Amino acid sequence: MAFKQTELLGQLLIQKGLLNMKQLETALIEKERTGAMLGSCLIQLGLISEEDLYQVLSEQFEAEYVKLKNVEISPDVIKAIPAKFATHYHLVPINMDETSIVVAMPNPMDIQVLDDLKLFLDKEIRAVLASESDVMEAIKRYYGIGADTIERITPEAHEKQKGLDTKEHVTEDIVSTAEAASIIKFVNQIFLEAYKDNATDIHVEPYEDELRVRYRIDGILYDAKVPPNLKNFQAAIISRIKVMANLNIAEKRLPQDGRIKIKISGEELDLRVSILPSSFGEAVVIRLLSTNVFIGLKNLGLLKSDLMIFEKLIQQPHGIIFVTGPTGSGKTTTLYAALSKINDSEKKILTIEDPIEYQIKGVIQTQVHPKIGLTFSQGLRSMLRHDPDIMMVGEVRDFETAEITIRIALTGHLVFSTLHTNDAAGGIARLIDMGVEPFLVASSVNAFVAQRLVRVICPRCKVEMRPDREMLNELGVSAKVELSKIKIYKGKGCENCRHIGYKGRTAIYEILVVTDAIRDLILKRSASEQIKNKAIQQNMRTLRQDGWEKIKMGITTPEEVIRVTQGDEFIE
Repeated sequence: MAFKQTELLGQLLIQKGLLNMKQLETALIEKERTGAMLGSCLIQLGLISEEDLYQVLSEQFEAEYVKLKNVEISPDVIKAIPAKFATHYHLVPINMDETSIVVAMPNPMDIQVLDDLKLFLDKEIRAVLASESDVMEAIKRYYGIGADTIERITPEAHEKQKGLDTKEHVTEDIVSTAEAASIIKFVNQIFLEAYKDNATDIHVEPYEDELRVRYRIDGILYDAKVPPNLKNFQAAIISRIKVMANLNIAEKRLPQDGRIKIKISGEELDLRVSILPSSFGEAVVIRLLSTNVFIGLKNLGLLKSDLMIFEKLIQQPHGIIFVTGPTGSGKTTTLYAALSKINDSEKKILTIEDPIEYQIKGVIQTQVHPKIGLTFSQGLRSMLRHDPDIMMVGEVRDFETAEITIRIALTGHLVFSTLHTNDAAGGIARLIDMGVEPFLVASSVNAFVAQRLVRVICPRCKVEMRPDREMLNELGVSAKVELSKIKIYKGKGCENCRHIGYKGRTAIYEILVVTDAIRDLILKRSASEQIKNKAIQQNMRTLRQDGWEKIKMGITTPEEVIRVTQGDEFIE
């Protein structure tokens, strides 16, 4: 019967011109090798789209084809079938009445599954056709991530977990009990979903009546759909994360930091774990860093003119380049890209960081450890004895680190570092506020580079929009600019971008080169605004000006640039 169905499907696809005989033979060989269904092989090999395949399968099975993404399912209908049943049989209920229920599944002709379901529900079953990916996405959306895993945890095992008090017992039971195995699977599912969604952070947040899980995607936090009773398993989930990060499970009163290394789809991920005690338990933030992903200088988002300036700056033999911006603005990525560009066998490059986010081949990287006395300032003193040409200091946080960094730059070294300021000119004020003399800033710093990350318009749902004069006024665009002569775009929202309208991020920059005119203002202790205005006169492009260029290029939107740049105005 299975062979006849396979034969019929192949014939139907050829008759409709969706496949040729050679492609069918290739798919049949793959089917024989893997044991998978013919349709799965065709999609896997890229010979047919999922949409076209299921349209033909609908004819073959004489079953209605339903796109679950377009169907809104009632919570009462979802409750009719447990998550573990839906996940095991790959089906999702979409409608029901007192005597029958409609289920969507990739194979509506699977009599055994339908019989099992009829016996379980004591209702008549009507099966409709839905794609495998649609069904699995619907299960995740309506039941929550790992809902089947949570359902399988027995009350007895849960009670054992709640009773674990000591580190020894927790470690032993987490490895040996059935609950532990389920919690391991659930935590892995959380990591896997974060990876699939290109999340940079996972937030596990305990509240009085719920355990919330959120993912940070393209800089914005989104709630993950999780089972409603997840709060009951809070202790086990936090303990599992601690075990993976090699942290003290018994300690629940103090903050802890650790790291986890995992592999997903052949890619290694470095997870940075931070535990923080709160009113209703320990909160966890996990940062996901890929060890393989690295952004080159040309892919950072620098416009051509700024790229030329930046490349010239990083080729200087000595001086400091400060990259400024708030946490999460991509400063470290920019510095790594710069180091990678100038890294060669003729140069000795050392870094001191907290933490080391990416490994760079050919660069000696040191992690600070304040608890044992290895601070930025202490590390810098030791690094000088290694005769470096170029150094990177993760962050200048205090006067001592700033003073040593400047002294290193004045003795013939090129130094890269970061500061937490809102704009480039603010970096000057920050150093002087730390206690650094203006003449040292003026003589040692080559440039201050401010940056922000903006979300990129999704290319699949990108449409032209009508410019809004009020919004452009808020952005700082001159009233002289004719709206009819510019094109602005936005994303409508589609499956590719999770219906958000944005997919990925790029950076906007503000490069303040310390020229003779800027040095004079620094020596006079001029205000940041005065220094910024002088830099603009010398053709510096501000963050909002750079954002405006990327808006006109169709890369991002006015709303996005306004969101990440507050209080920065310009006149065009």
